[in-house]
Amino acid sequence: MTFYHQQVIDIRNNVYPKEYLCDQVMQAKKFIDENFTETIYLDDISTSACFSKYHFLRLFKVIYGTTPHQYLTAVRIDKAKQLLRTGLSVSDVCSLTGFESISSFKALFKRSTGSTPSAYQQRKTDSQEISQTVYRFLPLFFFAKKSNFQDR
Repeated sequence: MTFYHQQVIDIRNNVYPKEYLCDQVMQAKKFIDENFTETIYLDDISTSACFSKYHFLRLFKVIYGTTPHQYLTAVRIDKAKQLLRTGLSVSDVCSLTGFESISSFKALFKRSTGSTPSAYQQRKTDSQEISQTVYRFLPLFFFAKKSNFQDR
């Protein structure tokens, strides 16, 4: 074994957590995935992984590249997108995804997707209507505006 090979192994062992620590953090991620609709605190998540909250926060960031709060928000936003596509109201989606207030939900959704929940919902229903028309078979139809075809 060369000197450099030994250095790489030492860095890997010192920087990356052990396998059993990764398993515990994955359990905490699973806890977030299963309980995202409820109010979750960092203490709850770290307790499910059997870590102090500061140690857990550091490990989660090393393994997933994001904080638990950012991951929880991303999970909630993804679920909100799915629910908005079904036609539920914005307030119903807000309560079903675990957000505490509609204003915070709208702000986080807009920051994440670039549009408000109602605009996102309207855009998705418009694209569903387009895909159900006879124009969906035209190759350039998706690049043209829907109104251009209705005027003719």
